[in-house]
Amino acid sequence: MSTTKNHPSPSSTVFLLLPLALLTLVYMFYFNNFHVLSFFCTSFVSAFSTANGTSKTPPPADRHANLNMFFGILTMPHRHERRHLLRSVYALQTHNLTAAKVDVRFIFCNSIGDNEKMHLAMEITIYGDIIILDCVENLNNGKTYTYFSSLPSMLGTGHNRPYDYVVKADDDAYFRLDNLALVLKDKPRNDLYYGMELQCDYIKGSICGVHNTFMAGFGYVLSWDLVEWIAESDTPRSNKKGAEDMMLAKWFNMRGRGKNRYNGVPAMYDYNANMSEKNDYKHYFIPDTVAIHQLKDNFKWIRTLEYFNVTNSLKPSKLYRSFH
Repeated sequence: MSTTKNHPSPSSTVFLLLPLALLTLVYMFYFNNFHVLSFFCTSFVSAFSTANGTSKTPPPADRHANLNMFFGILTMPHRHERRHLLRSVYALQTHNLTAAKVDVRFIFCNSIGDNEKMHLAMEITIYGDIIILDCVENLNNGKTYTYFSSLPSMLGTGHNRPYDYVVKADDDAYFRLDNLALVLKDKPRNDLYYGMELQCDYIKGSICGVHNTFMAGFGYVLSWDLVEWIAESDTPRSNKKGAEDMMLAKWFNMRGRGKNRYNGVPAMYDYNANMSEKNDYKHYFIPDTVAIHQLKDNFKWIRTLEYFNVTNSLKPSKLYRSFH
């Protein structure tokens, strides 16, 4: 006579793991053990995925998609509200993308105050979309270098590159991922440097070097090989300090990198607050927008999302009254 063993269901396994995960994460935040934290987050998300049949870590590149993109949003630990907004904004896009596979992650340094640790522990446990770099929070003192140089060891290197492109975006920028994918689909997958191109002559004390342009720091795209080069080369490692967007151009110019340069203007531009100014870099919304910068407050986000009909697919329901 055979007997059947009762195994815990996936859902019960997850419920058992969650309390332990939260307690462990909070402990590690308070004792600033970020190396252990990184290992634990990977292990927990893996266990969650096995139990629940889903994965929140960046999966291997999906070669059925036309291109694979890692989308890193540089932000700060205390900006919980902005992260929640951006999660919704990009989730609405990534669910419907067919021409590209995009993994969105939030990036910041391990300069984390006690008031932020519980919030971040919960975010990591629930969403699994945060990367904490080994650096002190800064704007132009090496954070961007640390971001790029850390990715190959985190995500993988070699011939089976995990992504075709890597994006660096600020949290006051809105990218329309479908349009970005359309722009990139026919572009080279190597030595590519794409963004809103600015002239160095307009910046006092320019450090751009040979080429007189750089891509504005609110958001630009690099091919994966350039990210690997940043991680390996002594040139960026010894030139970290300075305006991060201009320093990036300087690295490439010093070593003849980023030769496939593409200017995103006018599809990449600054939000025109009073709608009176107009030039190639600051103008009214246009349908083929790739990215908008300077969305510093909720009012600007609302106007932007309304223009692009972000919720136009909302279906009627008895659960909520019409509010449009």
